[in-house]
Amino acid sequence: MERAAKKDAVEQLNGVFKATSVAIVAQYSGLTVAQMQKLRQQMKQAGASVKVSKNRLAKIALEGTDVVAIGPMLKGPTVIATSNDPVAAPKVAVEFAKANEKFVIVGGSMGKTVLNVDGVKALASLPSLDELRGKIVGLLVAPATKIAQLANAPAGKLARVIQAHASKGEAA
Repeated sequence: MERAAKKDAVEQLNGVFKATSVAIVAQYSGLTVAQMQKLRQQMKQAGASVKVSKNRLAKIALEGTDVVAIGPMLKGPTVIATSNDPVAAPKVAVEFAKANEKFVIVGGSMGKTVLNVDGVKALASLPSLDELRGKIVGLLVAPATKIAQLANAPAGKLARVIQAHASKGEAA
């Protein structure tokens, strides 16, 4: 790799690391190209991305970012999964690791917090940002629906009583 290409790669990685809220480091030695493509596809669907880079260049790119703590984890053939949603990358990585034993999660970083393997698994077990938004909207809409039902209930009861009297008057 030429010096200019290395500089571009470091700048690109640095931009990714500055923009991300979570970074997961895993070893991928022994995975096939098809398995790596499947991992990339799953990450992309979840709103995350996967980067494979030379460890030395990645360590240089980590300087000045919040996820600088993952530097010591970069040993051997590693892949770095990043996402803005703190749950997306860990969730996909943990699911992929269950299906592929050669994909081993080393650790990660959420902001300036260093995560070990158990921390990554705990983060993956949390609901995603979209699920949390759905729950909050559901909680906000539920009281309004109940108020509308309560407001309409007396009028409905009154209408049924009038209808019953009208039916009784027609029958007589």
